[in-house]
Amino acid sequence: MNYALKRFLQLIPILFGITFLSFLLMYLAGSDAVTEMYTNRGVEVAQEIIDEKKAELGLNLPFLQQYINWLWATFHGDMGTSYVTGENVLAAFLRKLPATLLLTALSIGLTVVISLPLGILAAVKHDRIPDLCLRFGSFLGNAMPNFFVAMLLMEFLGIQLGLLPVISSGMDVKSAIMPTLTLSIAMSAKYMRQVRSAVLEELNKDYVLGARARGVSDRIILWKNVMKAAMLTILTLLALSIGSLLGGTAIIESIFMWDGVGKLAVDAINMRDYPIIQAYVMWMAIIYVFVNLVADLLYHHLDPRIRLGVNSK
Repeated sequence: MNYALKRFLQLIPILFGITFLSFLLMYLAGSDAVTEMYTNRGVEVAQEIIDEKKAELGLNLPFLQQYINWLWATFHGDMGTSYVTGENVLAAFLRKLPATLLLTALSIGLTVVISLPLGILAAVKHDRIPDLCLRFGSFLGNAMPNFFVAMLLMEFLGIQLGLLPVISSGMDVKSAIMPTLTLSIAMSAKYMRQVRSAVLEELNKDYVLGARARGVSDRIILWKNVMKAAMLTILTLLALSIGSLLGGTAIIESIFMWDGVGKLAVDAINMRDYPIIQAYVMWMAIIYVFVNLVADLLYHHLDPRIRLGVNSK
């Protein structure tokens, strides 16, 4: 419990640092958010009205005062109002969140189903034909950026074969297949190599040679010893993958018009809707901090060496 509290307290300054830097970068960008807001609405207004709107939104205040006001309001559950739609930012964010969570859950599930058995197979068949084929496939998956994979899937599955809709029509199974495949292909390629490395490292250790010398079957060694030891690394990689997906689905959501927080953030960037952008940055920061905390706690729980190291201090 003390370890968890200590790790949590250490991560709090990181959250503040991320929000401060993102707020500073938007402030230094030099873009006139109010002018952009009226331009997006197709309205031309006098400078006096622009200045009055800036004063209303607090954009004429010094930087530190703007940041402190935003931080104070955020602590009280008020993340501001969208410059473009006039909607409450937190309400808009929570409305889009289920779509991103669904896409993330499907992508993580498919990634685990694909990469875990293939990574183990590649390690067991080290330097043989299955391993070489899987490593080549993993190389291709890592080399192709997500947007290129999305274009290929849209061309073949959507346009040529007509099996799936090119543009999402809502949170239904057919609309979710192509975005899920796009995210899972690159993630599976990366994750499979990492699982292979973790399992292969354990297979080359002395205790495996000793177990084989005693006549223990390779199946028992693999599933009862090697996988148990490699699970620390695998769980950590999975946790980081979840954080990466939750924070990095923006481009894929925009390509397939999947109505999640990623698409919301991209639209906000295009329209200089700073309250939405800041909410998205806060979301990503919280996710990564939380995922890192979970990974640390898993290591502490599963690895006795870490517990002994903490207790010995």
